[in-house]
Amino acid sequence: MTDLLAASNDPSAAKPLRVRTITTGIELSPRGESQRLESALDFLAAAKRSFVNAGYEVQTLRIATSPWLAGASPRDRQQLLARVQELDKIVAEHGVILGLGPVLTEDRADDSLAEWANELIGTTREILFSVVIASPERAVHSAAAMVAAQITAALARTLPGGIGNFRFAAAANIPAGTPFFPVGWHRGPESVAFGLESASVVEQAFAGISQGEDATARLKQQLDSVLEPVERLGREVARKHERTYLGIDTSPAPGKDRSIAAAIEALTHEPFGNAGTLEACAAITAALKTVSVTTCGYSGLMLPVLEDPLLAQRAGEGRFTVRDLLLYSSVCGTGIDVAPIPGDTSVHTISGVLRDVAAQSVRLRKALSVRLFLVPGKKVGEMARFTDHFMLTDSVVMKVD
Repeated sequence: MTDLLAASNDPSAAKPLRVRTITTGIELSPRGESQRLESALDFLAAAKRSFVNAGYEVQTLRIATSPWLAGASPRDRQQLLARVQELDKIVAEHGVILGLGPVLTEDRADDSLAEWANELIGTTREILFSVVIASPERAVHSAAAMVAAQITAALARTLPGGIGNFRFAAAANIPAGTPFFPVGWHRGPESVAFGLESASVVEQAFAGISQGEDATARLKQQLDSVLEPVERLGREVARKHERTYLGIDTSPAPGKDRSIAAAIEALTHEPFGNAGTLEACAAITAALKTVSVTTCGYSGLMLPVLEDPLLAQRAGEGRFTVRDLLLYSSVCGTGIDVAPIPGDTSVHTISGVLRDVAAQSVRLRKALSVRLFLVPGKKVGEMARFTDHFMLTDSVVMKVD
């Protein structure tokens, strides 16, 4: 324990990135498999020790399950809510987040799901979930998009400030093994994947770039230098604990002190949203897709408005819109994430946004997701303020269409 504390407190051990998540995947069913869950919790604790001893800051530990609720009837799903609440208590005691994966994978209406989701989020702390709105088999799930819109509207009223929607997303062509939640889900042997907070690495790569220098090549070199040690350690941990190593989601997640908007502005020398932003997004994504490590999940550019103070500031300045976020995702991104919109936004409008993202996902054959933040009582241009433990930044409410 002394060595563990020393490693985490020694400034010389500081790394240029944080480990946003160590995510292990397990199969669950309505029976529960408590022993499998306990084994996953033990593994995550050991994996965290290995990374902290190596000098990394580990922010979250997560468990992604198979979509064991997706096939349940409304009646069975209601009965299984008690089991989910039990699982929530177990993981919460260990400081772990549990992703149920998609609770709806078919393209069909489900009038009871929004009410169930409201009860789920209102009675648990560490549970996240999704609804599939696009898949390789059925393309756009229009009926499911309406269900997801109904859930989004319902969750805006579940917890103060609308923060219930932090724990839900609509998922378009999201592959198994994605370490980032709410869309992460699992299939196959027990596994491990890693997600990183590495926006500052992107900024550092562009800070000293020379005129005419290839931005993608420079960023790839910088990313390889910091990702390869993570991969070596991740593979070692997976091998030691007999879990399949899935790789690293190279998406450079931002934090309150590490801005992806600042990284893009270091390259463009213009405020985010101005001309040149789309080109910069494409350059970053090209590097993320060509790194030398094994990748998984999105491995694209995340632009979460409420998690990046500079993004929120630029939104307040009117430099980009929700529609612009969809445009940027056409060349790079992961979709539309934690974008604050008016609390009275209609289910019809929300469904339209979800279908647009789903259509783009199908057309481009890429993983995208949508997590809209309806802010109760707030209109376009008004300030939304957050004091919750999700570390969301204050932002003006954005126009949807």
